[in-house]
Amino acid sequence: MKFTVGISPCPNDTFIFDAMYHSLIDTHGMSFEFIFEDVETLNKLAQQGKLDIVKMSYANYFSVLDNYIMLRSGSALGNGVGPLLIAKENFPIQEISNLSIAIPGIHTTANFLLSFAFSESQNRTALPFSDIENKVLQGEFQAGVIIHENRFTYQDKGLIQLLDLGEYWEQKTELPIPLGGIAIRRNLSDEMQSQINFLIQSSISYSRKSYPVLSQFVKNHAQEMDEAVMLKHIDLYVNENTFEISANGIDAVTKMGSILHHNSSLPLFVKTN
Repeated sequence: MKFTVGISPCPNDTFIFDAMYHSLIDTHGMSFEFIFEDVETLNKLAQQGKLDIVKMSYANYFSVLDNYIMLRSGSALGNGVGPLLIAKENFPIQEISNLSIAIPGIHTTANFLLSFAFSESQNRTALPFSDIENKVLQGEFQAGVIIHENRFTYQDKGLIQLLDLGEYWEQKTELPIPLGGIAIRRNLSDEMQSQINFLIQSSISYSRKSYPVLSQFVKNHAQEMDEAVMLKHIDLYVNENTFEISANGIDAVTKMGSILHHNSSLPLFVKTN
């Protein structure tokens, strides 16, 4: 059986799926067609129901519950992993809601966390996440919300942090930050969902055997990223919640759903074995 899989080209996703992509583990007769897109494009593809398995923002998940259910493996979720609100100058906190802010997508958890911290902020523009630093530096926006590897590079470009949006979430909720997860079609059998979940765990375990040596697959998709940044990226976003989401992690996703007024009775995660 063949499945379409949508993931980002970021090091955490390619690290997770390297062994599945290259059939370095036993896939039990299943094959996979991968597409690589930025997270907001993946969110939109999920909304359109285009893929069998797809990485998406947790903030987007609650709009596609009828079609998808989250796997227990593959999540980017934890402590100290959240997006940062950055700028060229140090605006007072009370002025932030009035700033023009570049965001990495309307349906992203980054945008959700910006709303969580600054509910009155309205002047937002969605851009590819990789463009946000430069657009702020060029003065096109007063501030920007950065994700992924940009959290390791913004200071080198002369930008400053206004607020760690993930840290704000952690302080207010006492829960980890639910950034994104791997979802699968809800209409697939429980057995098939469980098998895919196990394959992702096996793929993670395979990649961990050689870490911190990075495969060419991870390096190629990271493009111009410095290898030291790739390692920081993986260290931050591939953690214990990636292999198997914790009870605390599930509580964080449930909390996000309540804030988004999610009232479906559908289960949020695939069944455990």
